[in-house]
Amino acid sequence: MFNYIVRRLLIAIPTLFGITLVTFLIINLSPGDPAQIQTQGIMDSKVSIRVYEELRKYYELDKPIHVRYFKWMGRLARLDFGTSMSTDRLPVTQKIKSRLLPTMTLAILAMGISLVFSIPIGIYASARQNRLFDTVSSTFLYALYSVPSYVMAVPLILLVGIQWDLLPFQGMTSDNYEQLTAGGKIVDVVKHFVLITFCFSYGAWAYDSRFVRQNMLEVLRQDYIRTARAKGLGEFRVIVCHAFRNTLIPIMTLLGLMLPDIIGGSVILEVMFNWPGMGRLFFESMLSRDYPTIMALNFITACLVLLGTLLADISYAFVDPRVSYD
Repeated sequence: MFNYIVRRLLIAIPTLFGITLVTFLIINLSPGDPAQIQTQGIMDSKVSIRVYEELRKYYELDKPIHVRYFKWMGRLARLDFGTSMSTDRLPVTQKIKSRLLPTMTLAILAMGISLVFSIPIGIYASARQNRLFDTVSSTFLYALYSVPSYVMAVPLILLVGIQWDLLPFQGMTSDNYEQLTAGGKIVDVVKHFVLITFCFSYGAWAYDSRFVRQNMLEVLRQDYIRTARAKGLGEFRVIVCHAFRNTLIPIMTLLGLMLPDIIGGSVILEVMFNWPGMGRLFFESMLSRDYPTIMALNFITACLVLLGTLLADISYAFVDPRVSYD
């Protein structure tokens, strides 16, 4: 197992190198740059040109692209993401730290809600194949999964947030948060989480339910399940103790990619709900052409994807003793 983990980590190095290289080329070869955006408001053309050239020199945009890339890689080797090219010019690490907790909290909540709903629904639907519950749940879940999260967010904001004024939909806390009691602060934060967490989780919940059902149906057709039933084991024990255990390997694969997938898809929702997370930071960085922040966020997302797949593979050995990586 140890040798396998080492091999996977060594393979991850050229993978990350390729991802960072492609990302760096795309964002640096795209039209516009931070200096151009920051000089747009200057009316005097001569002053604008002079300031533009000074900013390009300050941000080292006047240097060849390969020189800038290897300088960025040198800083990355020291775990230094550099300084933001936005007007605040804060360290990129500081900007990401302030946005990491809101996004990670949302992602973990969405994963938890998805698992709590999808596993029981998938198991029960597979045990009642082609019956009323299976038909109704399949239709509902297919319809739910077909609606993009940003489309679902619009009526929720307009109806629940604005017209009915039932739940807040902007930010993580209310304007009077500091004046609230300890209990009031908890309630306020929970209310702000409801709508955006639902939008984050319902797609995964719908997909995972169908995923669990399909894998359960494949397992229930196996010979050892028929043997267990022939021996007189109860249906609950057959399904939960025998069938479900053998669906854990594909579920582990799904879990390994769920967290980075949720984080990677958070951009639109965080902007719509004005959520102070990494997705919104990425959107703001794209608008201002903040290259160091964009690179850092892409690098973190890539690391999460690779880490997720590695943890999923490692978990196979614990779920199924027959799996060996030595």
